[in-house]
Amino acid sequence: MNVADYMQTLGANAREASRVVARANTEQKNSALLAMAELIDADRDAITQANQKDLEAGKARGLDDAMLDRLALTPERIDGMIEGLRQVAALPDPVGDVSDMRFLPSGIQLGKMRVPLGVIGIIYESRPNVTMEAASLCLKSGNATILRGGSEAIHSNQAIAKSIMAGLKQAGLPETAVQVVETTDREAVGQLITMPEFVDVIVPRGGKGLIERISNDARVPVIKHLDGICNVYIDAEAELAKAINIAINAKTHRYGTCNTMETLLVHESVADEVLKELAEAYAEAGVELRGCDKTCAIIQANAATEEDWATEYLAPILSIKIVEGIDRAIEHINHYGSHHTDAIITENYTLSRQFLREVDSSSVMINASTRFADGFEYGLGAEIGISTDKIHARGPVGLEGLTSQKYIVYGEGQVRK
Repeated sequence: MNVADYMQTLGANAREASRVVARANTEQKNSALLAMAELIDADRDAITQANQKDLEAGKARGLDDAMLDRLALTPERIDGMIEGLRQVAALPDPVGDVSDMRFLPSGIQLGKMRVPLGVIGIIYESRPNVTMEAASLCLKSGNATILRGGSEAIHSNQAIAKSIMAGLKQAGLPETAVQVVETTDREAVGQLITMPEFVDVIVPRGGKGLIERISNDARVPVIKHLDGICNVYIDAEAELAKAINIAINAKTHRYGTCNTMETLLVHESVADEVLKELAEAYAEAGVELRGCDKTCAIIQANAATEEDWATEYLAPILSIKIVEGIDRAIEHINHYGSHHTDAIITENYTLSRQFLREVDSSSVMINASTRFADGFEYGLGAEIGISTDKIHARGPVGLEGLTSQKYIVYGEGQVRK
């Protein structure tokens, strides 16, 4: 069977399975998730051996240490998969939730019901534990899913898939509700993103190149974000100790995440005091500073280029710009930012409200680190990713983001006049 026929078969199987999963009750879905957790625990040795094959092949292919680290399934990461399954099982089931019920003048009662999206295609790189994360979220939200991991994790993903399928079978759900693509042929991705008759939405998780390719070529709606260019603005009326603590955390807590601050904006009236203290902290952390002319006149920093303001470093590098006030800060954020997460540090209620209204990002914060922009930190449980789109989901995409809503009507014989 060629790749096109193989993917069509997966798509048809997923569409059929999605109808069964959509009507499965919460108890049945949770039963499958808990069974998967037990099976992953029981299958540790097989999963570890499969992962070792991938690691050895990765070393032979010359994968760098960072990629090999993401690929590795340590005992702690396997524990994390098991705990993640149990956490998702404990989350409220969004499917069937009814909201906004109201009576209309005609006498009918109108509301909305939350329903699954159908079939979700997920394309991701390196991290094989994403296989279990994605499967659990899609299942709990009543969707079938087709998972296409990177070729570097093929053995690990297939080993995890065996536990997933066995858990589905134990709960009386179709094993085709979660399908892991078994071919490493790149054509499989091209087929998956161009099957609207079988796939309702695509979620890419990986580097910018992967996401750009999928966004450009897909014939199926895509939930995505390309960059995490996050900004923090320290206002003239900020409590400086608070501002400094947040600015350090937002940059140095972790460098390689999409919610890490990449640009610091500082009001000119507090720049001298704030930047001198921050420069010392960043120097201790080994952060390279790139600043505007005004910044370079206050602290030691390399001159920032136009490109710096629009760059997601994912590294210990920070751009700093001194601005005249909140209007300039908002203008900078909306022009150079990626609409991911931006924060203001201020004690001025009016200015904080202006920032919330006018900054066009999926998460906007007052007096908090951008590192909180995360599904787990938001109390959503695990997340499938973070969306900077405006339709359909925006921000961390958890269970609710993997569902849609339909209108429901209760009547007592009303007819339209």
